[in-house]
Amino acid sequence: MKRLLSIELQKIWLNKASRILTLTYFILLSFIALIAAIKFDIGVFKFHLAEMGIFNFPFIWHFNTYVAAWLKFFLAIVIVSMMANEYSYGTLKQNLIDGISKKEFILSKFLTVVLFAFGSTVFVFIMSLLLGLSFSSYTEFGIIFSDLDYLLAFFVKLTGFFSFCLFLGILVKRSAFALGFLLVWSIIEAIARGTLAFKIFPNSDTDKLITQFFPLESMSNLIVNPGPRLSVVKNIGTQIGINTEGDFSVDYSAILIVLVWTFLFVYFSYKLLKNRDL
Repeated sequence: MKRLLSIELQKIWLNKASRILTLTYFILLSFIALIAAIKFDIGVFKFHLAEMGIFNFPFIWHFNTYVAAWLKFFLAIVIVSMMANEYSYGTLKQNLIDGISKKEFILSKFLTVVLFAFGSTVFVFIMSLLLGLSFSSYTEFGIIFSDLDYLLAFFVKLTGFFSFCLFLGILVKRSAFALGFLLVWSIIEAIARGTLAFKIFPNSDTDKLITQFFPLESMSNLIVNPGPRLSVVKNIGTQIGINTEGDFSVDYSAILIVLVWTFLFVYFSYKLLKNRDL
């Protein structure tokens, strides 16, 4: 496994575009810390995000993983390009000639996917811990390390999403078309959600019972929008009569669904490669 992973990392690092995108991704992740610097006063109105509780433990685990998940598209480009380059540069055929089996080839790609997801999770953990220790009003040990399941959800979300990108890269062979297919799929899911919610099941939650099994929707369900949990949002909601209460915990059934999709994406990636004439 170490040999396979080493080969993949060398391919990514030696590719200038992939190297820049990967570094950009982790640099942008660190920019979450700059949110603490957002501060302005307008007369008696003072706005300071760090003082609104977004960096309080354990809320920070929810907030930072939610924000960081939006940046996954940078690594999605790397994953898709990683596969497309195998066809463009002929390295896939060369690897097979050199003795790497198709199963090992897919395993090397999946290990890279897992490494990216794990590295992102560790990065967000360290950054969140430092921000929380600097700005949180609650620094008791039990509070600091509660709600860490958001990090698990973040890791599963990235692994599932990158596995989907890997599958698209093998299916389409061209990075631009694969990313375009990803966009089209997200639109298809959005249309399906809207149709089920407003046309077919307008007065029930049946649409949610169905859409929770959609691949991108299941990933989205892992970490829900943390905004309504903020006290300032709750206060505004109370004043204007909007209910902001809800269940913001990690849904382990969503984790299971995403893990199943991850397995299917990797399995069908292997089947595609196995049956394809290279």
